[in-house]
Amino acid sequence: MVPNYSSWFECFAGCGEKYSIKEVEYLCRKCGALLQVSHNMAELKKTSADQWKEIFRARKQGNEWPYGSGVWSKKEWVCPEVSSENVVSMYEGESNLFWADRLGKQIGLKNLWIKLCGNSHTGSFKDLGMTVLVSVVKQMIAEGKNIRAVACASTGDTSAALAAYCAAAGIMPIVFLPKNKVSIEQLIQPIANGALVISLKTDFDGCMKLVREITKNDEIYLANSMNSLRIEGQKTVGIEIVQQFDWQVPDVVVIPGGNLGNVSALGKGFLMMEELGLINKRPQIIAAQAKNANPLYRAYKTGFKKFKPIKAKTTIASAIQIGDPVSYEKAVAVLKQFNGVVEEASESELVEASVMADRTGMYSCPHTGVALAALFKLLKKKVISKDATVVVVSTAHGLKFSDFKYKYHLNKLNFKSKNPNVPVEAEPKLSAILKIIDKRLKKSA
Repeated sequence: MVPNYSSWFECFAGCGEKYSIKEVEYLCRKCGALLQVSHNMAELKKTSADQWKEIFRARKQGNEWPYGSGVWSKKEWVCPEVSSENVVSMYEGESNLFWADRLGKQIGLKNLWIKLCGNSHTGSFKDLGMTVLVSVVKQMIAEGKNIRAVACASTGDTSAALAAYCAAAGIMPIVFLPKNKVSIEQLIQPIANGALVISLKTDFDGCMKLVREITKNDEIYLANSMNSLRIEGQKTVGIEIVQQFDWQVPDVVVIPGGNLGNVSALGKGFLMMEELGLINKRPQIIAAQAKNANPLYRAYKTGFKKFKPIKAKTTIASAIQIGDPVSYEKAVAVLKQFNGVVEEASESELVEASVMADRTGMYSCPHTGVALAALFKLLKKKVISKDATVVVVSTAHGLKFSDFKYKYHLNKLNFKSKNPNVPVEAEPKLSAILKIIDKRLKKSA
């Protein structure tokens, strides 16, 4: 008998509204709440936990389309409605879980791991959600839906992922970027992939307001994380982490947060594994925010009794420079189920944490720096035990953000660099070079 795997949109607030995955809906028509994707769990439970583990293991070692993707290897758990010929994938996911042994020893943590989600096609975790969203759009178009373009507001990484996946699918991408607030590397990605790039004299929240208006026209599909299809791809990060630990759950997972989709996504992945019997414990989830863009942290300090959107200040962690996060309610729900903690990091703290990681072999983005700085602070406060197994989610590749590293090492940031590594100029003479080497070796001894 062929399994009847299925998923659908459902009101997150619980009013009972349901819609097809292939309907153009982003909010509940009845109460205005966010939607979430729900699955036919009864059908999924007909396959045992051990059988699912074996299915995922076999797919990881093979190359059958589309199961070589870290997302689509979990197709039944993600979006069974998309036919394989309409999957738009660049074999995203399956990113390295890096054992940060040296950095862990420096901070007194026995088991520190970094989930390198930036080791992906466009250099960020956004690929994981975008493969699902663009695949659903391609499926809808194949079934006769008139969708002329897909649009997003972005701080740089969402636009890169959308442009690449739309280019692969032959669909028009439209991206709204806050002018002069994304890196050159992030700006050139959608340009190179042929997107219509609109640079606006506002911040991300201003871009988001405009894209929500534009996508009221059903012919332009919304690609921001307000669209819960993306969460389905991003939840596989949590599943991958557990699979990479031979189905053991880490004690703590630290996630940098801006629009907060990843906090809700990873939580959803862990809850799904728990319900299907693959795991029997939950990690503690830590959400880390830049101090200059910290609405979740402020709400956390009130016990989540009060939430007030803010005007985010400029932060080096530009991808999380968001003052009115769309996924706030979903993130809070997850934090309450996972003994959640929220911590913030100042500009100097996030940069110094990133530099410290780089000195142990990483090349971390500033958002990873936020997560690491939060980890360092919580270790000192003894909120996190030094015996804990901790996974820090690194959301993007550091090569997209080299400018802040360059400025740090040349002391060109707005605060004094503690450990700059300034290039040494020298005459091309052996004696001069030997003196320079000797000086550095003595200093590092």
